[in-house]
Amino acid sequence: MKGLPLAYSKDMQEDKEVAFDALDALSLSLAAMTGMVGDMVPNRERMRVSAAAGFSTATDIADWLVRELNIPFRDAHHITGQIVAPAEQKNCGLEGLTIEDFKFIDQRIDSRIHKVLTVEASVAARQSYGGTAPANVLIRAARWKTILTGEPHDPKPRKEKAWRPWRWRG
Repeated sequence: MKGLPLAYSKDMQEDKEVAFDALDALSLSLAAMTGMVGDMVPNRERMRVSAAAGFSTATDIADWLVRELNIPFRDAHHITGQIVAPAEQKNCGLEGLTIEDFKFIDQRIDSRIHKVLTVEASVAARQSYGGTAPANVLIRAARWKTILTGEPHDPKPRKEKAWRPWRWRG
């Protein structure tokens, strides 16, 4: 054991103190969260309004510009910033802008852009593993319900690739 504590003068006892403190904090947080979520009654309309606030679909505009108009992302990001400015001036959300407002910024934009400006479209667009698309959420919820309760719950799962975290194999 001679010379074992190499860094920060930690001996074999003190090096675990931080891990035990983290476990205590996590346990307390989980207990508090369990109590909070158990009594929670969500206000769906308020949640929807809050989700739409603050130009939350601006990223969707940039993604749309790249996907539909083949604009490089660095340019799409700049154009999106220019689109947000008039919405701020008009004190409206991005969905409140007219097609003329969009075309004033960039002539290539057409009316299809309005399809990506809703919270629902934004959520549904995230279809990758762990994404927020409703189908993904149902599949994951069913999986965890089965794991936690042992009762099968199957909302028509789709065939998906097994996800494996990257591992060092050095």
